[in-house]
Amino acid sequence: MSRKILIVEDDASTAAYLAKGLGEAGYVVQTCADGRDGLFLASEGIFDLIVADRMLPGLNGLAMLGAIRAAGVATPALILSALGTVDDRIDGLNAGADDYLVKPFSFAELTARIDAIFRRVDRGGTEGQPTKLSVGDLEIDLLARTVVRQGRAIALGAREFNLLEYLARHAGQVVTRTMMLEKIWNYHFDPGSNVVDVHIGRLRRKLEEGFAAPILHTVRGAGYRLSTEP
Repeated sequence: MSRKILIVEDDASTAAYLAKGLGEAGYVVQTCADGRDGLFLASEGIFDLIVADRMLPGLNGLAMLGAIRAAGVATPALILSALGTVDDRIDGLNAGADDYLVKPFSFAELTARIDAIFRRVDRGGTEGQPTKLSVGDLEIDLLARTVVRQGRAIALGAREFNLLEYLARHAGQVVTRTMMLEKIWNYHFDPGSNVVDVHIGRLRRKLEEGFAAPILHTVRGAGYRLSTEP
């Protein structure tokens, strides 16, 4: 079942950007633009995460979050704010936020922080950083930067390796073009080119030519998925 995220953001363009990106990442997203509306929706307890701006009309983000916690709702929350001093961040965490991200932010960092929150919720702890990744018969050595499939070495360029590593860290999940542009190319905008598709095509040929089973799948209208499952 897809996670449900409530976005409380009064800037329409930012709310649309977040809703689009998180929707592409596979989340079910609902937005509202007022702190009082956010309090009402969050109090229903149907969301897995609240992503809220700090400066909101009706009720500011910290007051909203404080009221949510006072009502006994433990839904994890991430505050987005242009207020980024140490004291600002401390105030946000003391109000009941699980994380605090300063605007302007990278969408890739946002999704990484969301993933970290859900890992803590699901497993009650943090995970160590692996030095090797495997997806089916594909093995990736992050230290040696080598790739092997069914015992056969696959030569990749630096960008191809970084792209494969990112896909492998999200194995089984849909990785959107927006996420790859930000993480691999450090683009925080769409350059209007097919740079992602070109690199994915090259990577797919190297990973699949001479092997019976595909491993890098296109998810139409969404992105790509590294998986042994069709």
